[in-house]
Amino acid sequence: MTRMPYLSREDATPDTKELWDRLEAERKMPTANIFRALANAPVLLDAFLSYANALRDGSDLSPKLRELAILTVGHATGSRYEIAHHQSHALKAGVTPEQLSAVPDFENSGLFDETERAVMRIAEESTVKVDVTETRWAEAAAHLDDTQMVELALTIAWYNSGVRIMGMLDIDLEDSYLP
Repeated sequence: MTRMPYLSREDATPDTKELWDRLEAERKMPTANIFRALANAPVLLDAFLSYANALRDGSDLSPKLRELAILTVGHATGSRYEIAHHQSHALKAGVTPEQLSAVPDFENSGLFDETERAVMRIAEESTVKVDVTETRWAEAAAHLDDTQMVELALTIAWYNSGVRIMGMLDIDLEDSYLP
C-alpha cells in the first residue's frame, strides 16, 4: 500500500488546477498512481513531467532503444510497476512481443541486434553497479553518436530514479495492469 495519498483532480486547488490540466492532456487516463502520489509535491511533479517529456519527445535516441533501456532498468531492479507501464510503450516503439519476453535474459537471446544488446548492457551495468566500464561504454558508443550517448545516459539515470521513487513511496500497480 502506498505511503502517500493518491490525489486526483478533485483534490486540485486553484494553484494546482493547471497542473492537473497538463497531466491529463499529456498522460494516459486514468492518471497513473505515480503521478497521483507525486501530486503531493506539485512544483516537483511539474518539473518531473517536463523532464520526462524531454526524454520522450526531444531525444535523438530511437524510441525502441529508449524502451529497451527502460525495460532493462525495470528488470534489473525488479520494478513490476516500471515493467508493466513500459511494455505497451515498447511494443509501440517496435519491440516485438518475443523481444519483450526475452528482455530479462537478453544476453542469452538471439532476438536482439548488436546495438540493442549494447544499449541493454549499459543500462543493466549502470543500474546494478552505477559506474559503467570502458568496455560497456565503447560497445554502445560504437553504435550511437555523442548526443545519443548523453541521451541514453540521462534516460537510464532518469528511470533509475523513477524506480527508486516508486519503491520508496511503495506505489501500487493499477488494477488495469494486473494479470
